[in-house]
Amino acid sequence: MRAAFRLLMGLTALILLPAASMAARPALRPDDMTLGNPRAKVVVVEYASLSCPHCAHFHNAIFPAFRKKYIDTGKVQFVYREFVTAPAEIAVPAAMLARCAGPERYFRVVERVFATQEEMYKDGTVGGVHRILRREAAALGVDTAAYDVCVRDEAGFAALKQRLDRADADKVEGTPTFEVNGKRLPLAAEVTLADLDAAIAEAK
Repeated sequence: MRAAFRLLMGLTALILLPAASMAARPALRPDDMTLGNPRAKVVVVEYASLSCPHCAHFHNAIFPAFRKKYIDTGKVQFVYREFVTAPAEIAVPAAMLARCAGPERYFRVVERVFATQEEMYKDGTVGGVHRILRREAAALGVDTAAYDVCVRDEAGFAALKQRLDRADADKVEGTPTFEVNGKRLPLAAEVTLADLDAAIAEAK
């Protein structure tokens, strides 16, 4: 009887293994912006603000190697979720522009905003921020008229606010915040590729 019981328990554990593995992959939201293999076993979520210098450092210095190692190889699906930190004069219009540019150009806008963030800070004026964003938008095929309509769009602003409310409900306290298969990394100003390597290895 004991042998039969142990066999039954072993078979039950084997049956449950696939379900446990699938449960480790968090569900995505309809408006999540993603890169990579939608069937990857590992999902890396980043909450970031386009006015956050630490986020800019990650995307300018770390993200290209992360993308090459994990996203381009199909090992990870990357999810970018918007957050707003001061100054909102950068974060809000930049986030709205990324959405207006459409899914195909979304991450190109994010990349260009982070690449020019320091220039926006050096200018230090609201007019300068819009001048730089208009310039980057035009380079990606969004003309000045479309940009001006985008950043004044009440429906777009309301949608952004809904996403920010969800981030608050997720208890995001700062940026960048990373989660790997639902497990949140300790909040740190500088997240390294080694930090993500370790979290991804643990999640596999």
